[in-house]
Amino acid sequence: MSLTIYTYANCDTCRRAIKWLQAHAITFSEKPIREIPPSSAELRTMLAARGGELRKLFNTSGRDYRALSLGEKLPAMTTAAALSLLTGNGNLVKRPFLIGSNGVAEVGFDETAWSAALLAK
Repeated sequence: MSLTIYTYANCDTCRRAIKWLQAHAITFSEKPIREIPPSSAELRTMLAARGGELRKLFNTSGRDYRALSLGEKLPAMTTAAALSLLTGNGNLVKRPFLIGSNGVAEVGFDETAWSAALLAK
């Protein structure tokens, strides 16, 4: 299984997620989410895993999200427009963003969800 985790260095939640992966001896590659946002294909995989809820892919507490007034605009946006925003601005993507070749797709760090997705297999 190939796992990629997108993180932001100054994010405590991202650091906790990395420590959790290391503590469980789970091999992964790490990418800086601001410099290299997830691809459109990765975002579509995550979107499907989140039941099609676009809002779950966005860092709704972030400065960029608020500056663009996405709380008001997102409900009327097309999926293509929303994914285009996310691929163009890693600050907008909820983190950590974990994607795997075997269908693993987790956004945000929830130890229970990550355990179910990664340790039960």
